[in-house]
Amino acid sequence: MNAPQQSPEEVTPLWRRPLILAWAAVAVIAVFYLLREHWGHVLGWWPYLVLMLCPLMHLFHGHRKHHAHHDHRKDGT
Repeated sequence: MNAPQQSPEEVTPLWRRPLILAWAAVAVIAVFYLLREHWGHVLGWWPYLVLMLCPLMHLFHGHRKHHAHHDHRKDGT
């Protein structure tokens, strides 16, 4: 009794696997209860957290140039 082999295009995505979904649900519930209990502390740090998002966005996204949006032809047409 061999289990049927899945082809590469039939592989289940990571976010659809039951164990990953269960851990994600636990994480969401934990974050909810932490924020609920410590909301006063979070509000005090909120402006700093928003300001820290700018360098993080530049770190992860950078200044990528989207060449698909610009058409640079040398002949001018």
